[in-house]
Amino acid sequence: MQGIELQSKVTCPECGFSKNETMPTNACQWYYECASCKTLLKPLKGDCCVYCSYGTVKCPPIQEGNSCCNNP
Repeated sequence: MQGIELQSKVTCPECGFSKNETMPTNACQWYYECASCKTLLKPLKGDCCVYCSYGTVKCPPIQEGNSCCNNP
């Protein structure tokens, strides 16, 4: 995982609240609850996880040039 950024700032599209999170390296994160407004975020169409949709840094598999898990 050398050269892979694991920190991403997730921003809620509903209330604009941002929080730095550590991305998992062994699984995709399909759901994320905003710590401020409690909105449940899901990946946007075409994205594999919430980090790719709402984060400042794409998930580790995408950073490595691989495909990520399939979106449910």
